[in-house]
Amino acid sequence: MTDTVPESTRQTLERLYDNPDDRLTSLFEINDDDKQVDAQLTVFKALANEYRVRILHALRDGEMCACELQVVLDAPQSTVASHLRELANAGIVRKRRQGKWTYYRVGDTAVLQLLDMAEALDG
Repeated sequence: MTDTVPESTRQTLERLYDNPDDRLTSLFEINDDDKQVDAQLTVFKALANEYRVRILHALRDGEMCACELQVVLDAPQSTVASHLRELANAGIVRKRRQGKWTYYRVGDTAVLQLLDMAEALDG
């Protein structure tokens, strides 16, 4: 792998480090965990939508049925269902059925902390 490094980069690393090959090896190891990056991208893609963020804000105080979320979002059932499915597929929300109703809740409060951090970063 170190053969694919441009010569100018190699020369820079030789000036910076006593053993540039060890540093190159450690740099290549940083980029090895594609599974972790894919999981993070799934979550961030699921959060990259106004309706889905609004759903999470609505679920912050507890479980709600899909029909209640339709009211909160002022959106048709098909739109709400689509966004809930995206959040569920990313593991962000959990659902349970009770009779003919489906109730949703935040799957892990870490996502709420992430939203709070995003708000803090914007401020």
